[in-house]
Amino acid sequence: MRLRAGAGHLKYVVLFVVYAAAVAAYVWYTSPNRVPESLAGSAADPSTFFAPGLLRDSETLNAWRNWIFFMSGPWEWLIYFILLASGISRKWRDILEGYGLPVYIRFPLFVLLVNAVSFLLYLPLRVMSYNLSKMYGISTQPVSGWLRDKAVEFGIGYLTLLAVSAVAFWMISRGGKWWLKLWLISIPFTVFMMYVQPVVIDPIYNSFSTLSDPRLEQEILALAAKADIPAHRVYEVNMSEKTNAMNAYVNGIGSSLRIVLWDTTLQQLNEKEILLIMAHEMGHYVMHHLEWSAVGAVGSTLVLLLAGGWVFQVVVRNRGRSWGIRSMSDMSALPLVLLLLSVLSFAILPVTNYVSRQAEASADRYAMELIGSAEGSVSMNQKMSVVVLSDVNPPLLVKWFRDDHPSDMERIIDAERFERDREK
Repeated sequence: MRLRAGAGHLKYVVLFVVYAAAVAAYVWYTSPNRVPESLAGSAADPSTFFAPGLLRDSETLNAWRNWIFFMSGPWEWLIYFILLASGISRKWRDILEGYGLPVYIRFPLFVLLVNAVSFLLYLPLRVMSYNLSKMYGISTQPVSGWLRDKAVEFGIGYLTLLAVSAVAFWMISRGGKWWLKLWLISIPFTVFMMYVQPVVIDPIYNSFSTLSDPRLEQEILALAAKADIPAHRVYEVNMSEKTNAMNAYVNGIGSSLRIVLWDTTLQQLNEKEILLIMAHEMGHYVMHHLEWSAVGAVGSTLVLLLAGGWVFQVVVRNRGRSWGIRSMSDMSALPLVLLLLSVLSFAILPVTNYVSRQAEASADRYAMELIGSAEGSVSMNQKMSVVVLSDVNPPLLVKWFRDDHPSDMERIIDAERFERDREK
């Protein structure tokens, strides 16, 4: 019986290896940075703004990036499956019960074990990503700083998982339409997280200060006033200690609203390019993308709870006994819950990414309309692409599953189209 079970589990490992090889073939032979012949030699053609050596680096790096991305989901699923099918999850529960500990101690310890083991087993992919980023000059963060961030990430992830899973299993134990109750609870939780993200969580990772260029701050605030955004200061975040990449964002709601510029953006872009970036971020605020993002999160949570809840019941009914899961509210079912959520979240990525790309494209358009020009947009996208060695025109599956922004090629084309339309 054990041999049969072992053979059954082995086939999943073999399937995983075959999948890894297929993904490697796909990402290596889909030709990163290839643009249509009609765009050859144009501002959207990477050969016109990438040095030849950097273009080769971009092709290699993006193949690795895409392979790691497509491996990350199944890697995580395999971890949770092993915890279930090997009986490890059941053994942890039994050991904790054997010590006679009360549930309010057993449960946090069990969640800690699941979170710690899955975090450590997933760590090789994170290390690989970090090493690649360092090798190609994108990351500037020392190992000690990277480890600190991972430790903070683990701590925040554990506390969040503990709180959410404790509420979820308690609701499930009470029966009834537990999925509906969980969904209703998730609504204020989502809004709360949006509020505390910029004022509580972000400062744990990075150092924020007032903008180092007072004149530029006034230009940005004047732009915010033109967009009817109630902002009184612009924050600068010290990212040069970690990366050469550039970014800016607007986040938070109500009194936690923040307009933030990475210091790398200030160092590498000129004023017109910076103002375009900031106008883009303001577009998200003006068009209520932050609120729509919250609505989307709430809606997707409902879908996940409906679909995941049904599958969860079916799996526990059919496989629960062999995996040692006594009931749906048994703590040993936690890896199964995480497995289902991960699979479903991955499955809906094409939809959520499509919606995100549309929002980003509309924010691009808003920025050019707010400023009245697309001047600087082409050079800005080119510079940002070169710094992170991005793929200006990613292959279809990468676009569907990984890209939540329009490609650099699309953004450059849209900027040039805006200028042509404006000049007519």
